[in-house]
Amino acid sequence: MSAGTGPGTALHTAEVAATGGRDGHARSTSGSLDLDLARPATRGTGKGTDPEELFAAGYAACFLSSLHGAARAARVAVGDPTVTAAVSLHAGDDGRYSISAALTVDAPDCPQATLDELVERAHQVCPYSNALRSGAPVTLDARGRP
Repeated sequence: MSAGTGPGTALHTAEVAATGGRDGHARSTSGSLDLDLARPATRGTGKGTDPEELFAAGYAACFLSSLHGAARAARVAVGDPTVTAAVSLHAGDDGRYSISAALTVDAPDCPQATLDELVERAHQVCPYSNALRSGAPVTLDARGRP
């Protein structure tokens, strides 16, 4: 298994195998992620989480790290902010699916004008933002029976 190719040197590669699709199971090769998956309609039943929740968790955490980095670079105190990511799954008329995301950054200790600038800087460097904005490269490797 090889990671998708992108610009620059890969700093980290996370590898997760999923079985059973949206009603299946996901496990990382590191073993730190090992969970049941559920369709959005059955989420909240204790059965599992859905892929959009996993993407939202990753995006929120990554964006928050980018925000902290932007604050450090600007030598600005941002307090203890929270980033909430809402990720939506869409069905197009052409039969293709897509996702969209909305981020909410709460930083009550940071002046609004400063926060606006830091959020824009974070949006420019966050890998998730960049992937959604410009489309991340995807490498496909199909392995069937010889």
